[in-house]
Amino acid sequence: MRHILSVMVENEPGVLSRVAGLFSGRGFNIESLNVAPTLEEGVSLMTITTSGDEQIIEQIVKQLRKLVTVIKVVDLTELKAVDREMVLIKVNAEDTKRAEILRIVDIFRCKVVDVSVDELTIEVTGDHGKIEALINMLVRFGIKEIARTGSVAMKRAMQG
Repeated sequence: MRHILSVMVENEPGVLSRVAGLFSGRGFNIESLNVAPTLEEGVSLMTITTSGDEQIIEQIVKQLRKLVTVIKVVDLTELKAVDREMVLIKVNAEDTKRAEILRIVDIFRCKVVDVSVDELTIEVTGDHGKIEALINMLVRFGIKEIARTGSVAMKRAMQG
């Protein structure tokens, strides 16, 4: 099962290396990793997407909490959370297929950010499901290149 972990860390050299080392040393995979500073001076937030059953995720969370530079770890998977990813997709777009691709772009509320004679570059923001659905729709036209940010996530204010 896919899990999104929110990890607040001290912003100092080597933190990313220690977190990545924890995963690789135990044979766990990081599917995506996003790191940025928070409003608090000297603190960064890592959003880590990984997969595993409950036991594996529990082990990962416990190991992360043992790292000195980790302030807080939250598994957002079981909470109500907002998660988004931004993707750039370069797709073949010959004249005969361009109108159909533009309809798909409109349906998914994407933006065309670059155009050439035979290709379009599309920007899309959304949750994992929306991104995968769009890619599945565009694959038949021939995707030339994809650049993904990975997930960023935040717990919703109202947990009910």
